[in-house]
Amino acid sequence: MGNLRLRQLQWTGPDRKGISSDIRVQISDGKSLPGLSLDQRTGVQAGTLPKHIIWAEPGPVIPYGNLVTIWCQGTQGFKVYSLYKDKSPAPWYKPKPLEPGEKANFSITHMTEHDAGIYHCYYHSTAGVSERSDPLELVVTGAYSKPSLSALPIPVVTSGGNVTLQCGSWEGFGRFILTKEGDHRLSWALDSQPQASGQSQALFPVGPVTAIHRWTFRCYGCYRDRPQVCSHPTDILELLVPGESGKPTLLSQQGPIVASGQNLTLQCRSDVGCDRFALHKEGGQDLPQSLVLQPQAGLSQAHFPLGTVSSSHGGRYRCYGRYNLSSEWSAPSDPLDIMVAGHLPDKPSLSVKPGPRVASGENVTLLCQSQSPRDTFLLSKEGAADPPLRLRSEHRAQQYQAEFSMSPVTSAHGGTYRCYSSHSSSPFLLSLPSEPLELLVADYTVGNLIRMGMAGLVLVVLGVLLFEAQHNQRRTHDEDRG
Repeated sequence: MGNLRLRQLQWTGPDRKGISSDIRVQISDGKSLPGLSLDQRTGVQAGTLPKHIIWAEPGPVIPYGNLVTIWCQGTQGFKVYSLYKDKSPAPWYKPKPLEPGEKANFSITHMTEHDAGIYHCYYHSTAGVSERSDPLELVVTGAYSKPSLSALPIPVVTSGGNVTLQCGSWEGFGRFILTKEGDHRLSWALDSQPQASGQSQALFPVGPVTAIHRWTFRCYGCYRDRPQVCSHPTDILELLVPGESGKPTLLSQQGPIVASGQNLTLQCRSDVGCDRFALHKEGGQDLPQSLVLQPQAGLSQAHFPLGTVSSSHGGRYRCYGRYNLSSEWSAPSDPLDIMVAGHLPDKPSLSVKPGPRVASGENVTLLCQSQSPRDTFLLSKEGAADPPLRLRSEHRAQQYQAEFSMSPVTSAHGGTYRCYSSHSSSPFLLSLPSEPLELLVADYTVGNLIRMGMAGLVLVVLGVLLFEAQHNQRRTHDEDRG
């Protein structure tokens, strides 16, 4: 887990490869075994034997109703294991197991709040009683509504970098627990810090982060008076460590400017074999992932349906590809800016100089104007894949305006244009669009002149042939009459 210097809830046992997955587990009835001297204040009169090692599987943070197994391991020559829970008068005992190895397990088949707490292991032999093990704090989750988990500043981290995970809630939790998903289910706990807003939160430093492992986390909230009874888990947060491999391409099926109420879908594609894509919004905390669609012609792609467009959809997006179910992600795609139109009530006007019909090579200016104070104007062409042009506004003759120059124009500039206004404080929220303006560009290049000349020559030839045909028909008719 790198440099995460927090109080850890799990003290990992020895190499678990020797633990058989089919060992049958039973819980003792809690009765004292003969010949053992017990102290109800401390649980056991501890001797000088080395202390036990204790750990829990699948981990120390267990959902309500799930199975958890507590493992204890000592040294050779002991006779009995005992497991103690703080503030519980009756210990659990288990004779030395018949299986190979000097360890035993105690199973809780249905985890509840009564099972949560601090546990210790001891082992007993003819030489006496061992020191108690380090504590194992067993936590049950699912008692309260889930908090939120986010990465500061963003969940995209360069290899070797650090990030802070923020767990927060309005529930007034006094403690937060962060778990790292994976084989060892590592967990850490921090006391919460109240904020001026009324929210309580804890900040967990994580790093250095590398692409060798998966970095997926959840967090839980707990009250101070019941520190081992915690909330439902947050949604999984995965840190993304981009690599150096080829970047994918991010597209919007609806174009870069969308209207409120539309359905927005982004598409990430790559010509390098990817099994998963991830989408990231700059300044956002969510990092949705999607499996690829069936690759076609060597192109892998995935769609990200973002639902009905609202103001929150405006922003800058990038996507990443992951290869062969590994932890390696690609370099980020080029940024895609999604702008939401209709969040400023008025709409600007759009005009063109010298006019909507021009010849190729002329100088053309599109003028976008608004009477409302606006500091930015955008010009968009229908069907264009390029992002809209953006200019700062100028205040002239009681109008806010921007002049978009196209000099000299070509036939490629022809098409339908609209303009929008916005504020620099919210650059992804736009006004209503202007009325459409169609620009027609007549292409008078040499090639076009030649083609026009040829067309004219064809028309002349056709005219001559038609004239001769009519003349011959008239002459034939006159001869018939004679």
